[in-house]
Amino acid sequence: MAAARHPAFYANWGVADTLDGRFDMVALHTYLVLDRLKGGEPRFRQALVDEFFRDMDRSLRELGVGDVSVGKKVRKMAEVFYGRVAAYDAALAGQGDALVAAVARNVFPDDPQAEGAVPLAAYVQDQRNHLAAQDPAAIAGGHVTFKEPTP
Repeated sequence: MAAARHPAFYANWGVADTLDGRFDMVALHTYLVLDRLKGGEPRFRQALVDEFFRDMDRSLRELGVGDVSVGKKVRKMAEVFYGRVAAYDAALAGQGDALVAAVARNVFPDDPQAEGAVPLAAYVQDQRNHLAAQDPAAIAGGHVTFKEPTP
């Protein structure tokens, strides 16, 4: 959560400082951890996803969303999250600017040509390399670090 709330995303790269923008940054960082642990740590990966959605549920309730609406909103968030996961997986398996395009489409939906997409995509690649050097068991034990975004 702390990494997703870094001010550089919002102040320097133009990520919307809104519920949607913050959701996208938390989803992106959750994706990065899940991506790092592919092929291993299945219990932790599931627990991380479960906690992600429990946190979304709590956040909606704190915002005053009624009990009847929370479930529907969380289901929609799940659809969006898994769509992001599929988009980032496909982009990272591709070549060229596929990741920039996926970031632009998902994080900057109102401005797919957003200048922030390029540095955010570079940040994603940098974090993937940084996470690759971390022990999966340590990550599953809750010891994960992210590098500071560079403006």
